[in-house]
Amino acid sequence: MTTTREVLRGALPPARRFWPALATGFATEAAAVALLACSAWLIVRASEQPAVMYVMAAVVGVRAFAIARAVFRYLERLTSHDAALRQLATTRTDLVRRLIPLAPDGLGRVRRGSALSALVDDVDDLQNLPLRVVEPLVASATVALASVVFVATVSWPAALTLLGCLAVAAAAATGWGWLAGARAERTIAPLRARLADAVADHLGSLDVLLAFGAEATSRERIEAADRDLRRAVVRRAGAQAGSTAIVSLAAGAASILAVAVTAPDVATLGGPWLAVAVLVPMAVFEVFTTVPLAAASWRQVRASAERIADTVPSDIPAGLVSSAVVPTGTAPALGDGLHLRGVSVSWPGAASPALSDLDFDVRPGERVLVVGSSGAGKSTLAHALVRFLDVDGSYRIGRTDVRDLAPDDVRLTVGLCEQQPMLFDEDIRQNLLFARDTASDAELEAVLDRVGLGPWLRERGGLDARVGEQGSLVSGGQAQRIALARALLHGFPVLVLDEPTAGVDPAASDALLRDMLAAVDDERAVVLISHVRVPAELVDRTVRIVDGRIVTG
Repeated sequence: MTTTREVLRGALPPARRFWPALATGFATEAAAVALLACSAWLIVRASEQPAVMYVMAAVVGVRAFAIARAVFRYLERLTSHDAALRQLATTRTDLVRRLIPLAPDGLGRVRRGSALSALVDDVDDLQNLPLRVVEPLVASATVALASVVFVATVSWPAALTLLGCLAVAAAAATGWGWLAGARAERTIAPLRARLADAVADHLGSLDVLLAFGAEATSRERIEAADRDLRRAVVRRAGAQAGSTAIVSLAAGAASILAVAVTAPDVATLGGPWLAVAVLVPMAVFEVFTTVPLAAASWRQVRASAERIADTVPSDIPAGLVSSAVVPTGTAPALGDGLHLRGVSVSWPGAASPALSDLDFDVRPGERVLVVGSSGAGKSTLAHALVRFLDVDGSYRIGRTDVRDLAPDDVRLTVGLCEQQPMLFDEDIRQNLLFARDTASDAELEAVLDRVGLGPWLRERGGLDARVGEQGSLVSGGQAQRIALARALLHGFPVLVLDEPTAGVDPAASDALLRDMLAAVDDERAVVLISHVRVPAELVDRTVRIVDGRIVTG
């Protein structure tokens, strides 16, 4: 598995891009402390009514530090967010790149809400590592130590009390945060994924839930998940508030102790420097309040990194295609067809192969029907043909072994129409264009006519008609026809139709199959996988799979 440390390391921007943020963060906090110190000295010294020439430097200093603080704060925000957001884009891209080899067959055990939470919410949390953990800690620690050294030049007893109060505040606030908020922070990410799963299941199955009267129970499940998540967030906020209160108490104690330890030396120090020794701790602790918040952010970031590490394996699981071949973007020549010899195929994590010692051929222009009972291995064959699943044995496209080809290139020759085609919540045009983005509206309408959707398209108002989320506004047969139109636009030499009549009324299945096969050019090969009867005149030959083996052909 990908380790949590690797995820966290990948969330940090490179030093060349991040050091300006660290430098300007330090300058911002240092300017804030210097502003208060200079103001304290100026106010007390001015009360003594000296000549103006004796306070002019302090007046200039106050103005300079006030302006510098605003300027450095702007630069710090600009540089830190630029670095963090650039790295966030890189992190999300790397995550998607690692997930792509797992899709679709390596994600079967990952719930949709959990994967979405890892890809969106958990990755978003990683930006807090540079912004709310590393940078505040570096700035706070360096400014606090510099302030202690500065106070020591004024009064070393005040410096020692300041250092002691800082240490106590850091230990107490961080410890309280761990005791009060660590458990809540660890549970927020799983609870967030649980809520996302509940909402996705509810919306994706709403018609079934309403039909069986289970919608209220599903809604209660969402409300319970939301309630648990809200409680965890409130507990975390309470812990952070408690940590901030501890720091505020320590700030007050530091100033009171500074008065106590410097009082004997007031005659030596003088009023202005006494004010500096007493008031600087307040500015230091204002900077130091980010430390407990950084500790809380660290716990949240680490929990998110652990979830990402659990979701994304570092190695491709056995059964999936692991290829170092770089895609060329060119479809391999079909030649004399597809040839599988002695092939075995396993699903990730399965104890035994789903297909064993299989010999299978598809010649150009041939129409092959693959039949068998549920679980016999028909869909396994479809996923092996398009290289979602790896094969043991020989699989050639023409004269080329598929192991010498990038999986993406294989899928330029062999296309798959699945049982439940993916339709995006867009109009019909956009659902077709990603197959060939140069197609004109006339070409899109022509291909829809070929698959028997011409009259339906005109009734719906044309290509601008929306299909709904996951095709909720179209029937199962219409979704299959749209998927076929998409495949025809792409122009696959071999087209695999996996259970195209699944979810279609039996009375309409023959018509759907006839229309779909009639729409496919004679020069294209078709592998039709079906568990229902198919008219013999529609196919050239039939292959039966039983328990992962071909028994007739």
